[in-house]
Amino acid sequence: MKPQLWQIVRFGLVGAANTATFYLIYLALHPFIPYFAAFTAAFLLSMVGSFFLHTYFTYRTRPTWKKFLLFPLPNITNYLVQSFGVVALVQWLHLDSRIAPLVASVVAIPITFVLSKIILTGRAGEPAPAGQGGSARVDQLNAAAVPVEVVDK
Repeated sequence: MKPQLWQIVRFGLVGAANTATFYLIYLALHPFIPYFAAFTAAFLLSMVGSFFLHTYFTYRTRPTWKKFLLFPLPNITNYLVQSFGVVALVQWLHLDSRIAPLVASVVAIPITFVLSKIILTGRAGEPAPAGQGGSARVDQLNAAAVPVEVVDK
């Protein structure tokens, strides 16, 4: 199987574990606080675990503070897509508030994959080089290309 496909499979496995963690936290908080507050708290708590699973398992890179601080960017997008979905499903379509977060999360999966890959590896389209995990690439995102001119005499 191609490395990119394995990466997508690992992303799916981490996503499933993260969704289960999120959902268990959500269900535990749901009886005690409003559904949207439970959704937000569960989302934030599960994001920390998601960061470490994605760095070590999905993208095989090392976690750094820089990556940890940038990791919320794809998750903010994910949060906005899911938040809109949860509110729309509960308020407009009258879906049970215990089920709505699962339905809304499906829409955000492809967006989160691409954005988290860029943050954690510095690449969007190809897998990290074997043995390097792509961590050096993220630290060099500000490097500029140097033009080379060949002159024949």
